[in-house]
Amino acid sequence: MDFETRLDLIKSVGEEIITERELRTLLETNEHPSAYDGFEPSGLAHLPFGVLRPILVEDMLKAGVRMKLWIADWFAWVNNKMGGDLEKIREVGKYFIEVWRAAGVDMSKVEILWTSDAAKNEEYWKKVITVAQNSTLARAQRALTIAGRTTKESVQTAQLFYPMMQVADIFWLDVDICQLGVDQRRANILAREIAEKMKWKKPVAVHHHMLIGLQGRKDPEGYDENGKLDEEIASKMSKSKPETSIFVHDNSDVIMKKIDSAYCPPKILEGNVLIEYSKYIIFRKRQSLKVVRSEKYGGTIEFQSAGELESAYRAGHLHPADLKRGVGEAMDEIIAPIREHFEKDPSAKKLYESVKAAETTR
Repeated sequence: MDFETRLDLIKSVGEEIITERELRTLLETNEHPSAYDGFEPSGLAHLPFGVLRPILVEDMLKAGVRMKLWIADWFAWVNNKMGGDLEKIREVGKYFIEVWRAAGVDMSKVEILWTSDAAKNEEYWKKVITVAQNSTLARAQRALTIAGRTTKESVQTAQLFYPMMQVADIFWLDVDICQLGVDQRRANILAREIAEKMKWKKPVAVHHHMLIGLQGRKDPEGYDENGKLDEEIASKMSKSKPETSIFVHDNSDVIMKKIDSAYCPPKILEGNVLIEYSKYIIFRKRQSLKVVRSEKYGGTIEFQSAGELESAYRAGHLHPADLKRGVGEAMDEIIAPIREHFEKDPSAKKLYESVKAAETTR
């Protein structure tokens, strides 16, 4: 694959790249750079994790990047996920791996690593302490948004380790690229600053878009000075708020009901949930979006790109109810193979039922 195609693939993943010049240099000098994304094992898989992330991982792999998927079980423990039960957290980690497999990720091409394994090594903790020695308490508190915490919340002392550990992970894993959501920006910026200070390898940050929840955009109440970033964090689809999320185990009726309740004002693109899901999921998984309508309302129409859909919707040529029906049907078709894998494969079904039970009782 030629250089520009590789670069374009990674740029299609990154809503923000820090910096593109450094990424260009990296790809010019390294045919197979390494990248990582980290995941707290917590709860059932929703669209951002179970559908969007596999799409992005596949594009990174196509670009020749060696992907490391970091199962951040100790981070979930620190963050009191799954009731702070480390064994349940590890079970969710195994379930996460199965979700990626069901979503079509070639698991033979990615490296699966666990924080709990790294935590057994003294050198890992030396990295954590070195990062902490080169950061202030105020900086650690501001970075708590990476853990889904605001600067106004009361936090446990253990949670202050979270950003220090995340920054240390980057150097422990020895990666060239941090390929995480834009909500992890503060940790990656801190890592770049510490890399300069300590003369460690400075990572390129490739931040992907965060899908908004079904409720649409939210005011970033409780966050701090970066209004745009904090609005994105406050608005993202969250597993901890099931009413705002679509899960990979939702059946057709549930998906359609949730899509029907989604924020989708007529002729408005900004913050429109259905326009967003079309752009970031449907047109990355499929070549077109078909919207079935009666002849009375113009008949069936098929859009070949996100841009074409946006133009028609802005002009009022497509009613919100029709868009919801088309997106709902497309999303159901995309999710179906994952859902069916967990229904039909005995070991996958057992993992799903274990995680679902833990979610219900915690």
